[in-house]
Amino acid sequence: MEYKISNRLRIGAIVLIVLGLLGVGYGFWDSHQVTEDNIAEYLANEAHHGDHGSEATHGSDVAHASDSHGESSAHADEGHGDEAHGGGHEMSHEEHVLHQIHNRPYAALYVAAFFFFMIALGVLAFYAIQYAAQAGWSPVLFRVMEAITAYVLPGALIVFAIALIADKHIFVWMDPEVVAHDKLIQGKSGFLNKGVFIGLSLVFILGWSAYRFLVRKFSLAQDNSDNNSNFKKAFRWSAGFLVFYIVTESVVSWLWIMSVDPHWFSTLFGWYVFASMFVSGITVIALITIYLKSKGLLQFVNDSHIHDLAKFMFGISIFWTYLWFSQFMLIWYSNIPEEVTYYVTRIEYYKLPFFGMVAMNFIFPLLILMNSDYKRIPWFVVMAGIVILCGHYLDVFNMIMPATVVDRWAIGIPEIGSIFLFGGLFLLVVFTALSKAPLLAKGNPFMKESEHFHY
Repeated sequence: MEYKISNRLRIGAIVLIVLGLLGVGYGFWDSHQVTEDNIAEYLANEAHHGDHGSEATHGSDVAHASDSHGESSAHADEGHGDEAHGGGHEMSHEEHVLHQIHNRPYAALYVAAFFFFMIALGVLAFYAIQYAAQAGWSPVLFRVMEAITAYVLPGALIVFAIALIADKHIFVWMDPEVVAHDKLIQGKSGFLNKGVFIGLSLVFILGWSAYRFLVRKFSLAQDNSDNNSNFKKAFRWSAGFLVFYIVTESVVSWLWIMSVDPHWFSTLFGWYVFASMFVSGITVIALITIYLKSKGLLQFVNDSHIHDLAKFMFGISIFWTYLWFSQFMLIWYSNIPEEVTYYVTRIEYYKLPFFGMVAMNFIFPLLILMNSDYKRIPWFVVMAGIVILCGHYLDVFNMIMPATVVDRWAIGIPEIGSIFLFGGLFLLVVFTALSKAPLLAKGNPFMKESEHFHY
């Protein structure tokens, strides 16, 4: 059974990419309409219209108050060029705001790029687990998983490129002037430096992509093989990859995400990002599978397969909530200034997205997917999946935006344009990859068990 990408889907994806490019371009153009020459007038107009005036002033006060203790409330407010912890280049409130305005389009682009990349990497990990566990229920879904993982290489390279181009607009430790006046960042400079960032990122991207290339090759070769040698190779590579993945995923979450707040750290952070990545990936497997079934394809996928995917969506959502609460509760309760400022900023300025994502990622899946019967109803799973994906976009948004734009956030043209851009690219890459091979990995030794999977 073959899948052929429809012209409507291809054109739709290209339209999304074009609209996204226009939105991103507008975001950069609009942010740079505010310059050093007119920032004072811009703030005066804001104060007059009651937009950001009092909030921004208060945000600056919070940042400077925390700086007097040698910490950071949100490094965009202070790290992107303020007193920098006892240094000599104190910045005015106007300069703070100018930096935040200029940071926004970079941050919006980075959030969307990482979100779609993490979906593909989460699916790659789930795919490896199926091989390593020799799971009998999932082989009918392997070609869907393989298609989604086609985005790992382009997605990772895009995130990496944006990080290097954005430079100090996202990562304050990439600014030598700030580092020169910041003892805390200097203490982490053995890890937080461009050489380590570039070297580790390239090694990780190469490792993820090499595994995906090899296991896809083995999967296709197994279709025409008269023995299980290719399956055994895929099994061995998958078991090894999972060790590589759990280490690299943690380190890359520190480098690409946690280091936007270089004064803050959490030992749970790698697991927390993994949970978000994993549930988002499984959700996309379910959505694409249901879409293909609605087109009369994947007849060998039955309600029990959909039920199991929904069960993973439910279970990993609970796991994500456990990690979110563990991280939040311990830091909030201990109330150590250099740790708690991470959440102070988010609760102060991001109440709606911060607590909203908890409702979307925990309460909604809990209520919708707890009932076993609902897990077999496609439109219920689709509804839950859309909310989960929106919730985990907000999760990434909450990780990046407070550190780069502080209270000057919005879900506006730069953010929506970035989602369109990478969403369109994701659809184009995934569905093109889906059309390159039969939808049934018929050579898999567990295929008969998978096709007759019922309970």
